[in-house]
Amino acid sequence: MEGAPAVPRLPPHDPNTPALSVVDMHTGGEPLRIVLAGCPEVVGPTLLAKRRYMRQHLDHVRRRVLLEPRGHRDMYGAVLVRSELPDAHLGVLFLHNAGYSSMCGHAVLALGRFALDFGLLPAPPAGAREARVNIHCPCGLVAVFVACEDGRSCGPVRFHSVPAFVLASDLIVDVPGHGRVMVDIAYGGAFYALVSAGKLGLDVCAAKTRDLVDAASAVTTAVKAQFEITHPESEDLAFLYGTILTDGKDAYNEEPTTNICVFADEQVDRSPTGSGVTARIALQYHKGLLGLNQPRTFKSSATSSVFTGSAVREAKCGDFKAVIVEVSGQAHYTGTANFTVEDDDPLKDGFLLT
Repeated sequence: MEGAPAVPRLPPHDPNTPALSVVDMHTGGEPLRIVLAGCPEVVGPTLLAKRRYMRQHLDHVRRRVLLEPRGHRDMYGAVLVRSELPDAHLGVLFLHNAGYSSMCGHAVLALGRFALDFGLLPAPPAGAREARVNIHCPCGLVAVFVACEDGRSCGPVRFHSVPAFVLASDLIVDVPGHGRVMVDIAYGGAFYALVSAGKLGLDVCAAKTRDLVDAASAVTTAVKAQFEITHPESEDLAFLYGTILTDGKDAYNEEPTTNICVFADEQVDRSPTGSGVTARIALQYHKGLLGLNQPRTFKSSATSSVFTGSAVREAKCGDFKAVIVEVSGQAHYTGTANFTVEDDDPLKDGFLLT
């Protein structure tokens, strides 16, 4: 605009604190904030060691990127790191409002596009209609397949999960305010309690989000208190991430099945939840309700966005019978930003309203 004052590239900020540069995306409405620059080096010989290091030494980065005033309670993030695996194109640490996840399907779908578009892997051959991106997540190596044209991403993305399995089925827990409730515990890169919302007196498709959050949180708290979560390969993965409330339609059907995922500190996933879809398919296959290569559509009760998924082959995880699950969805870019810090700002490291 003629006569407008010149705007500096960055506002006044602490020169000893690098600006955090991010790219924002969403998958099915669930946000992802990818840190491009400004995060100090995350040290560790393995990805899980890097996750521990970031939690202990760099948690201020997570808080600054995700929490208010730069973010909000339900913001989700990713920090890209080097992987020790020779086949990985990149490693990633997942950030949420209470800490660090072991897997995030919506983020993996978005990161597949991002990795291809930002040159984090060799350009696909001329004429290729799909590019493979190997993303090392804390739960393991995840293969991501990105639709592309002329070397750029376009259209849907799909991933093949780590081995997904059922830890406990038909488990009875005492849930305050709801009595004895039957739940299942399944792993899709992260552990979830799975329960039909109807068992809690709610309709997942019509209830208010606050009521669903309260019920899911009560289940999470009850399961954590009454059942020990174990993982056959790593103690770092042995924790309950959250609760998924479903419409109870677990038997195979061509119609969508609806769910909502509440994880971390009452964070609500806007998408159908990629690792949650993985866990639900593992449970349905375990109970004989779904066969191999039978695709199902999963719908978010929050936004009505959809993912598709299917069990593509059997696998093992320790002594557990498991399946590899394919999940497909659509990710979109929403913008970029540079976040700065002023040293005298008492809220520079972020906050959450309780």
